Amino acid sequence: MTDAPHIRLLPPEVARQIAAGEVVSRPLDVLRELLENALDAGATRLDIEVEGGGLGRVAVRDNGRGIPAEEVGLAPLRHATSKLDAGLEQVLTLGFRGEALWAAAQAGTLTLLTRPAAQVGATLLTAHGDAVEVARASAPAGTTAAVGHLFAAMPARLRAQAPAAAEVREMVTLLGRYVLHHPQLSWRLTVDSEVRLSHAPGDFRGGVATVYGPVSANRVLPLEAAGLAGVISRPELTRARRDRLHFAVNGRPVQPPAELEEAVLAGYGELLPPGTAPLCVLNLSVPPAEHNPNIHPSKQLVALAELPALAERVRAAVAQALAGVPHVRALPDLRVPAESTAAPDSVQPRQGAFPHMRLLGVYQELYLLAESEGDLWVIDGHAAHERALYERLQRGVAELPPFELPAPELLHLTPEQAARLDDRAAALAAWGLVIEPFGAGPVGGRLARLRSLPASLAALPVADLNAHVVYIALGETDDPQRELLARLACLPALKAGRLDEQNGAEVLALLAQCAQPWACPHGRPTTLRLSERDLAHSFGRRGVRDVARGRDAAG
Repeated sequence: MTDAPHIRLLPPEVARQIAAGEVVSRPLDVLRELLENALDAGATRLDIEVEGGGLGRVAVRDNGRGIPAEEVGLAPLRHATSKLDAGLEQVLTLGFRGEALWAAAQAGTLTLLTRPAAQVGATLLTAHGDAVEVARASAPAGTTAAVGHLFAAMPARLRAQAPAAAEVREMVTLLGRYVLHHPQLSWRLTVDSEVRLSHAPGDFRGGVATVYGPVSANRVLPLEAAGLAGVISRPELTRARRDRLHFAVNGRPVQPPAELEEAVLAGYGELLPPGTAPLCVLNLSVPPAEHNPNIHPSKQLVALAELPALAERVRAAVAQALAGVPHVRALPDLRVPAESTAAPDSVQPRQGAFPHMRLLGVYQELYLLAESEGDLWVIDGHAAHERALYERLQRGVAELPPFELPAPELLHLTPEQAARLDDRAAALAAWGLVIEPFGAGPVGGRLARLRSLPASLAALPVADLNAHVVYIALGETDDPQRELLARLACLPALKAGRLDEQNGAEVLALLAQCAQPWACPHGRPTTLRLSERDLAHSFGRRGVRDVARGRDAAG
């Protein structure tokens, strides 16, 4: 029988390698740590150089404060830092652990060439493992920090690294995140002597242009609120994934809690088609005592105090940024159609309001054709009527007392519905839908009684109304009220074949009164538009009328 292994202390050099590997496991980690140091030093210009996928060399040159000559020798020592004065409860910088330069020196060769602006002469530090050399040198103010020959003395770690091209892609993505959240700085990334990213100081829109291109930049809206700043995309700029929801907390790009992502989506409401996500870049500023960045080795996750309140602030800020901005979508390009109607000039656009329209006619007994602001508009009659009914139901739920049923209606709930009733009963009752448990039911279900409905729903001309209400309210949805009102608004809304000029004019008037007239409750657009200039170009016309009009002139 083999003897059991004995507990013993690891040799110091092994312990150092393990600890360093928690901080620097790949070139991307080196880049992140060096960027944080440069930003903490107050740099306004950062030049990054990468060679050999980062294994050969990663260097960040900045114009920050620099390190005084008498302190440079302390920089590569473990847990030596200038950033933590009041403990982890008051972290004011991106870096704070004092491990980054030490870990880089353990994993490769670290060089620092640094000079404060007021100091005569620079200092050059070279560190590898525990060996540190310091010498005098000449350099401009700022710091150049470089790590070369990464993992050269760690064959197993070196063999486990990703291909150079894959690592460079990750580095470009990481730097893009910093550009998005710090667009006021100058950034330049060179990979193997080739410039891969360059950004001149600008605003958040400029950061989006650098990272995602000018088309995306032209479709973002500014967002400003207490403790929040950034941009969000217009509803037409969406993706099937949430990979462009970017958050930073006190300047640190982070992986956001799901609550913050959901808050952004909730701020869009029905403007966002189901299953899609917008682009957003949000910088959150919170008091140091209300966040903890020390919960993840790479500091990409942070713990936030009062997260529900913060999420509500984000939701309200997104909704406010979208409010008052027309969200009409452009019609697809026309290609020699059989018939066409050009809209004459009209009044200039009234920013932030649904424009006054003159009805031209009805197409296919479903679409309204109208003119306004020099543009031709197409309105989906069903979606527009549905929007108006939805907002009417919303107002009724908020303003009218609930309707008490003369006699409670007995309900048979499935086990899933019964479980959801346990979770939602109080929330449903808060807006007038009272469903009470009433004992065990057949096949593992439960009996319940429907006691009251929101008054605005009780008078709807919908067959089996109560069954519809209960089925939707206890269905698989995160927002029962919104789902219920949207479904009930859809049922009586005008359908294809029922729209004429008389009721079309009424629908147009109702849509103009809506608080959010640009999308139906399910996220489909209610209106599309075609400018006279686009129409003229489709016919090959060029002349005195080929000038920006309507919303073209406004944009």
